[in-house]
Amino acid sequence: MDTLIMVGQLLLGLSILVGLHELGHLLTAKLFGMRVEKFSIGFPPKIAGFQWGETEYSIGAIPLGGFVKISGMIDESMDSNQMIAEPQPWEFRSKPAWQRLIVMLGGVVVNVITGIIIFVVLVYQNGETYFSRDQVIENGIVAYDIGESIGFQTGDKVIDINGETYTSINDLSSGSALLSENGFYTIERAGKQIQIDIPRGFINSFDSKEALENFLNIRVPFKLSAIDEGGAAAKAGIALEDRILAVNGNSVIYFDELQSELAKLKSQEAEITLLRGGDTTATMVSVTDRGTIDIAINPLIEPVRREYGFGEAIAKGTERAFGVVIINAKALGKMFTGEVSTRNVSGPIGMAKIYGDTWQWSKFWAITGLISMILAFMNLLPIPALDGGHVIFLLYEMISGRAPSDRFLENSQKVGMVILLSLMVFAIGNDILKIFTGG
Repeated sequence: MDTLIMVGQLLLGLSILVGLHELGHLLTAKLFGMRVEKFSIGFPPKIAGFQWGETEYSIGAIPLGGFVKISGMIDESMDSNQMIAEPQPWEFRSKPAWQRLIVMLGGVVVNVITGIIIFVVLVYQNGETYFSRDQVIENGIVAYDIGESIGFQTGDKVIDINGETYTSINDLSSGSALLSENGFYTIERAGKQIQIDIPRGFINSFDSKEALENFLNIRVPFKLSAIDEGGAAAKAGIALEDRILAVNGNSVIYFDELQSELAKLKSQEAEITLLRGGDTTATMVSVTDRGTIDIAINPLIEPVRREYGFGEAIAKGTERAFGVVIINAKALGKMFTGEVSTRNVSGPIGMAKIYGDTWQWSKFWAITGLISMILAFMNLLPIPALDGGHVIFLLYEMISGRAPSDRFLENSQKVGMVILLSLMVFAIGNDILKIFTGG
């Protein structure tokens, strides 16, 4: 069932985005009087369809893309026979270059608009919930393995990133921080400010959700929220109203301190100092072999909750949408220099994992908005067979006054298809490799 949910979300998200992308091409083509022969979500073989006017609308069996077939255009169909006859007024090739350029950009523009709308609506409806910079500085951070590997220590207070202030603890692991040139964190430790450099290629450490959780988190003072009946704490007489102050005389203000002290005492007796009704008392507790005393806690600090008005949501949502494009452009550039590993390239399996095995509409739309912006960016890459390749040839025509020959366009399309298929095979191979290596 979990796999079906992941696949279902991926197919729905891609169907929406591909359908809207191809609709952008279709509407702009029809706007300029071009004949659109086919509109397909998914690649052949066709599993369903209907004819409406001059256009056949269909759904293909391979749901990893789609296409619009416009008369008089060399495209994925590689139908070169149509180019032998004299150009007809309704054909793509008969129209002015600026109209053809708009048609080729139509899909990208729709994906950008879709991404912006999704982010704006999510910001307006959900606002933001986060631990702020002030809370991080007040309480400090817990450094896990990945954080410790570059020099963080639990208790550090992060002052800024690259010399600039930040808003949320999430900014510490953001793409803009991890991809920055000569990036660094400024921290306060034992009253002194220290610089922790972000190593070249450090972003490669964050190849999974688990890796992100193994970096940094805010330290949280705590209170008891539940005590397991019959568990170690209950047997020792600890009550929900009690406040844990120390373990074997070592102060525990933060939950990570309690965890650390108990981890040293697995399967041993521990003296727990409590604040009870204004008085301090102590009790002996048998720590389990897991290093716990069978309690649950609630943090004593609340994350910041920020709401946005509609105008603010437009600005914030647009900023987030284009932020996705900027981060992906940086990452792509650093792949060519070897700083970012090509293992970060994911195919359909990786995308399905991002959606996850639970259906949450807010998360579904957030990921779909992100993918919409990535699709827009990827489609603008100057690769023949992508919209960006067509745009480059049209710009050449508009600047030089000479259109590339049909033979050149046909061969370029073939090269582009080989490149795209190779990239798809590589991405799927990465997905399979990650399954076997646990990435």
